[in-house]
Amino acid sequence: MSRYDDIIHLPHHVSKIRKPMPMINRAAQFAPFAALTGHDEAIAETARQTTPRQILSSDEQEILSRRLTYAIDHIGERSNLTFIYFIPDTLKDGGRNITITGVIRRYDELERTVILETNEILLIDNILSISGGMIEKLQQE
Repeated sequence: MSRYDDIIHLPHHVSKIRKPMPMINRAAQFAPFAALTGHDEAIAETARQTTPRQILSSDEQEILSRRLTYAIDHIGERSNLTFIYFIPDTLKDGGRNITITGVIRRYDELERTVILETNEILLIDNILSISGGMIEKLQQE
């Protein structure tokens, strides 16, 4: 005979005054407790990979400079160009390379930027490569 034989078969008590707690709230009582707030985010940030900034050789810089000058001199042709562009990471060394395709709308010599028709602003110092139909004409000349 166990200690609860006298009450084991009684119906479960349901309050007439209070509503039962929703199951989602009951489950939250047993959720794990994070003692170090932000620790998971810090670990994820440390594990996040960045790409080192690519250093162009003097020959590559010369080719890039010629292509950029040609593209700027022929802005009126509205040729679609593809840029490989480096975006520095704000939190750690390195960054990421992206490919942007667009038409140059304006060149700002003072700010050293190229503004595309999509209003994207590219810093000239972060452009790694330029290609496109207009550039192919330059190579044929």
